[in-house]
Amino acid sequence: MPDTSTGSDTGTGSTRRDTARPSRRAVLAATAGLTAALTVPAGADAADGDRRLRELISRMTLEEKVGQLFVTRVYGHSATAPDQADIDTNLKELGVRTAAELIAKYRVGGVIYFAWAHNTRDPRQIAALSDGIQRASLAQPRGLPVLIATDQEHGAVCRIGKPATLLPGAMAIGAGRSRSDARTLGRISGAELRAMGVHQDYAPDADVNVNPANPVIGVRSFGADPDAVAALVAAEVKGYQSAGVAACAKHFPGHGDTSVDSHYGFPVITHSRQLWERLDAVPFRAAIRAGVDSVMTGHIQFPALDGSGDPATLSRPVLTGILREELGYDGVVITDSLGMQGVRTKYGDDRVPVLALKAGVDQLLNPPSLDVAWNAVLTAVHNGELTEDRLDESILRILRLKARRGVLDHPWARPDRIGRTVGTKAHLATADRIAERTTTLLVNEDRTLPFDPRRERRVLVVGADPASPSGTTGPPTGVLAAALTALGFAATALSTGTAPSAATVDKAVTAAGNADAVVVATYNVTAGSSQRTLVDRLLATGRPVAVVAVRNPYDIAQLPAVRACLATYCWTDVELRAAARVLAGRVAPRGRLPVPVQRADDPARELYPIGHGLTY
Repeated sequence: MPDTSTGSDTGTGSTRRDTARPSRRAVLAATAGLTAALTVPAGADAADGDRRLRELISRMTLEEKVGQLFVTRVYGHSATAPDQADIDTNLKELGVRTAAELIAKYRVGGVIYFAWAHNTRDPRQIAALSDGIQRASLAQPRGLPVLIATDQEHGAVCRIGKPATLLPGAMAIGAGRSRSDARTLGRISGAELRAMGVHQDYAPDADVNVNPANPVIGVRSFGADPDAVAALVAAEVKGYQSAGVAACAKHFPGHGDTSVDSHYGFPVITHSRQLWERLDAVPFRAAIRAGVDSVMTGHIQFPALDGSGDPATLSRPVLTGILREELGYDGVVITDSLGMQGVRTKYGDDRVPVLALKAGVDQLLNPPSLDVAWNAVLTAVHNGELTEDRLDESILRILRLKARRGVLDHPWARPDRIGRTVGTKAHLATADRIAERTTTLLVNEDRTLPFDPRRERRVLVVGADPASPSGTTGPPTGVLAAALTALGFAATALSTGTAPSAATVDKAVTAAGNADAVVVATYNVTAGSSQRTLVDRLLATGRPVAVVAVRNPYDIAQLPAVRACLATYCWTDVELRAAARVLAGRVAPRGRLPVPVQRADDPARELYPIGHGLTY
């Protein structure tokens, strides 16, 4: 059972002395009397606030300034007592044992949480970890609160799972077309994150996904219509920031038209400058107008914006010339992870952070070797390639963000609010209702849907069971079957995978003989996929068959004989449960395609346009 104490830094039930959270006043009194410098009064004007922040910067050593620019991973559920395996990994990758040692050594300005780094077991543990990090930082000479961040996009990318509320992903929200729902998503997610001590969320995705083959963005985007994407980006930004969490529009200057994943390669965007203005730039302009706190760079080459061959992350023409000067953005610019191949292809890990700062970046995210990157920046200042004034510019922006979101004044988690904020019945019910407004009915010939438990009582659910996004129940076939059973059907699940063998297809066909109807969950169907064979064989049984495309809505183009098809845009529980309610006719489908679906036999022609969607 997870520990339910509110102050434990280890999450395993330590003593009262260990779990007591020192007051902000007590900690700051022990750190050279910085209370006045850290606290920017609510009524202070910008000039007065900047003066106080500059005074704070002037007291920092050069080494402390360098540290403020970095946001890094660290392994473990506790700031001081992680599991031995996490200690070993920290020693191997970071040269320290714990988060507290990391902060003491590098004085980092930010920490990013990951599920795979074992930071996110449960809400109270996360809150205890957050407070442990803050204690470690504020106990240092001239210690400052740490900006704690994560990737909680919802949908396919989430770092904090159940019991936190998991909401529909961006493309699903795009199918719902509701600015109110986008704002509500940001507000709910932001409130839950802030209760756990997380101050910055690397969301929303502002990319316009115009390439169906995009392997890294896809359903993380709100869609292919730049104006619609812009409206939802702005709404989600306002939702997050109303809850006290800094939003982050990504991946500038736009990652929506690539067939290469920048985690593993170096994408090239071939848009003209004119097309960029009409397409990729639109959501970023909207985010800036909405007051977005931070913008994340993309590790993409964009020759029309910079012909040097450098990734945008390292491009002064892109980040300073366009983002800062043309678009007028003076908030925090953060890199995408510096461990991704897209930014490491052309330069070594010692050059990347220096070039990013020269380009106009403020925060350096998750370098593969923090020691190499930290020392590279320090050396660049010592040898004159970077000036200390240049570092001060970025630190001022970072501190402004921390002040604006109340991090300087109150960096602590809010464990007393976790029970009445994180994963509440009201939040979960809102997530369900939003999901119902996103499920899209693409095909429904001869009124195949909805299924009726009096007529199609025995339902077989087969199909792909991709690894479930962080913190959801999964697998998809099991979630769908359980949801249908709860709605009065007798549903059974049979996982057939993303590449079913001939024997697996035969097994599914045999099972369909004992069913009144079949639901097939498909996942990224291609021309050569054996998922097509599975669907065709099931159709040949004569049983009513409904396809549920659980990721990309483009699957339907490869399944021309299908008579009923839903798109959920992700395979998280909330979206699958909504799909089950639509299959059962408990709610009418209301979603509309936020991207066009091209014909498989002629990609230049649309099979279904943006806005297509049927209902009952």
